[in-house]
Amino acid sequence: MRCADSGRPVRSRWTWTGVEVNLAAAICAAQFAVAFTVRWVGTFDDDDHGAGLGGGFAAVGLLCLLVFGPPLLAVLGLLHAVTFTMPAATLARLVTRRAPGPEGAWHLGFVLVLGTFWAALAVVLLGLAPIGVPALLIAVSGVPPALGVARTRWRERVSGRPPAGRRIWLRSALAGFGGCLLVIVAGTVALATGVIQEYEPPKLGAEQLTGVWHGDHGAVLRLRADGRAELTALPAQPEFGDVATKEFTRCDGTGKWFLDTSGRYDPYADGHALERRDGVVVRVGDCGHDTYWTIGGTVAHPELFVLFGDPDSGDLRILKQD
Repeated sequence: MRCADSGRPVRSRWTWTGVEVNLAAAICAAQFAVAFTVRWVGTFDDDDHGAGLGGGFAAVGLLCLLVFGPPLLAVLGLLHAVTFTMPAATLARLVTRRAPGPEGAWHLGFVLVLGTFWAALAVVLLGLAPIGVPALLIAVSGVPPALGVARTRWRERVSGRPPAGRRIWLRSALAGFGGCLLVIVAGTVALATGVIQEYEPPKLGAEQLTGVWHGDHGAVLRLRADGRAELTALPAQPEFGDVATKEFTRCDGTGKWFLDTSGRYDPYADGHALERRDGVVVRVGDCGHDTYWTIGGTVAHPELFVLFGDPDSGDLRILKQD
């Protein structure tokens, strides 16, 4: 038996209480919401490759986010709690029976150990950079919930009353909403003041486009200086069908190419695209229609891409230069 600061005896628990699980899950849900918002704001200066949410689709997408977002965050928070915070809490409780030191310190230590394990697993399975930001965030993502659980246990020992579950989720929702709003405002101000530069596609001449371009599934496009194009498993618009179809064919052989700086051949120039962009028209007589490869990336690392289907949900294919 241990005595609380108020003199009340408190039984040492080995199981997880509903309040502790709810608290850890709620804190995780709030930090996931803020992390997703930070990631979205970080794309303000990225190339969207011609994709975008427009018109009614944007309204439907926003409605789906508002309806399904909170339950999804709650599920993710609960999953995080039962794989990070609470197992670490059990290990800390076991260790403090046999080793010196405060339970909270052991809890944080085990959270970091479990976080490192899950980060390493993500590096192996998802191909994340071992010392990159995503792996680091995974490794330390259990720290805020662990601190929250430790504080709640301390308050429970002092007062003898656990916090109400509804208040936990309400406070989490308010904190998550406030954090997301702050990130969005900061990102908008940074974009308006030029701290974050809006993406601008590079202007490349024919001589810079000449060379070999590689894509997925063995796709190769070789652009010759004389206007000839050599194709290997290169995606192309199908012979039959409209521009809105996701279906495409893969072409082999030779054809022609030329640089289009007017957007005349861009199938989306008068549709969803917000601005016309330079591109490379690849024409092969016996394999599909002309395909418009839009220029993207940067001057140092240029890309050619084509979006088959609707810009809101199309099939994106990207080529990168050797």
